Amino acid sequence: MEKEFDVTKNEFQRQYETKIDDELLAVEFSEHDRKIFLTKLTVPEKYIDSEIQNQFISKILDSFIDTRIKVMPTSPEVAKFFRRNRLKYKDLLPTGITI
Repeated sequence: MEKEFDVTKNEFQRQYETKIDDELLAVEFSEHDRKIFLTKLTVPEKYIDSEIQNQFISKILDSFIDTRIKVMPTSPEVAKFFRRNRLKYKDLLPTGITI
């Protein structure tokens, strides 16, 4: 079931976030030299390993596809998503990095 929602970049809290049914989903990030490290995923328990979680991560990664920014998925959940979708997102990884 696809749910419509927007993901925003909260510079102050250094996270990408969205609210679904008044529940906050967030991915913390750190930026260094045209690389963004996705360091921690926080989702309500009811969305863990759900299609909503996958859509949320996908929307964040999709926002980097047409940029020169490389993504380092250091959060275990984001890295797991990256592995499952490696063909779509492999170009986002820095040269020499495999997940």
